[in-house]
Amino acid sequence: MRTGSRLFARGSWPETARVADLLRTETIGGFLLLAGAVVALAWANSPWRAEYTRISETRVGSSFWGLHLDLTLHDWAADGLLAIFFFVVGLELKREFVAGDLRDPARAALPIAAAVGGMIAPAALFVAITVTGGGDAAGWAVPTATDIAFAVAVLAVVSTHLPSALRTFLLTLAVVDDLLAITVIAVFYSASPNMAFLALTVVPLALFAVCVQCRVRSWWVLVPLAALTWVCMHESGIHATVAGVALGFTVPVLRSDRAGGPHAGPGLAEHLEHRIRPLSTGVAVPAFAFFAAGVTIGGFHGLAEAFADPVAIAVVVGLVVGKPVGIFGTTRVLAAVTRASLDASVAWIDVLGVAVLAGIGFTVSLLIGELAYGSERGGHVTVAVLIGSSVAAVLAAVLLRVRNGHYRRIARDGERTGAQPEEPRHNP
Repeated sequence: MRTGSRLFARGSWPETARVADLLRTETIGGFLLLAGAVVALAWANSPWRAEYTRISETRVGSSFWGLHLDLTLHDWAADGLLAIFFFVVGLELKREFVAGDLRDPARAALPIAAAVGGMIAPAALFVAITVTGGGDAAGWAVPTATDIAFAVAVLAVVSTHLPSALRTFLLTLAVVDDLLAITVIAVFYSASPNMAFLALTVVPLALFAVCVQCRVRSWWVLVPLAALTWVCMHESGIHATVAGVALGFTVPVLRSDRAGGPHAGPGLAEHLEHRIRPLSTGVAVPAFAFFAAGVTIGGFHGLAEAFADPVAIAVVVGLVVGKPVGIFGTTRVLAAVTRASLDASVAWIDVLGVAVLAGIGFTVSLLIGELAYGSERGGHVTVAVLIGSSVAAVLAAVLLRVRNGHYRRIARDGERTGAQPEEPRHNP
């Protein structure tokens, strides 16, 4: 096979391959996401903040043929680059439903219920706080989303001896959470659709689906079709990131029967995810964080002003309290009243740690905040998401670090005795 005949085929430069492999790691992805937000926040609160605003508001593109593609760099990051991230999310969702934990209802029951509970509880708290405080409840979905990249990165840094089943629980929970968040964006935070463009979206999407079902991997075929799908979705009024998920869902997960043999290589979904993830992790998500997190706080006075807004308080409470209460409470109740149960290696205190970790809302929370409030309250929401996600990350890291030490001692004792004791589920 000649270089370039496959979509994003591996180049001949070892350095390029090493960088791509690094960008596929969970810790690097979380670090770049955090770095983008920190740089933006520091710049927007520096004497050079006007330059940051100028860059963010720079328009790129044109309105040829009546299309509204003369977007600011901020909009390109939120609508365009983030569609790449959601394409990878779509691939992950498809793989989980076809060949992963979501294929088995018995294994998927608890994390699916946890994801639903983790959406209902923070949303209910948000509405209660904003209505009581006289705020605007339009952003009820802001604290309902979990940032899968950030959450898994924190778990990867903290965990050396935690049960692998705990990571599986978090991943399944986060995948379902992403699906719910995508549905919420499409239904509640998209404009009234332009039916003509929405119908046109089906054409390039269907052609893309035919190509991937036929195992076409050529970038010069797939990328233009994906771009046309995105343009039509953008012009329809439905948030353009939904196009990324729709494209991801069309990609087959299992290998073609014609490929044959155990050494035929991965399915196309795994192949595309492997190729696209470095672009998503290294460019799309950090760029979105850079343009979304750059809010001028104004020191302690600005923080006080932000948290005088009941919306900001509701976001923090939703992420730090609502998420763990919804996830842990739903899981505990379901396990008590049904036959669903945790993996034998996982204790309930471990689930609590993951539930707190799911309060890291970041990427999708910032996106929903922008869609719900625009610039009117966007700064307050951004500050609240950053603080709420940071508090959740620190609390979860402390709790999971303690549990990691517990499992490390168990492993050490097992090595001394020559046995591998199993952690009982009721062990606190």
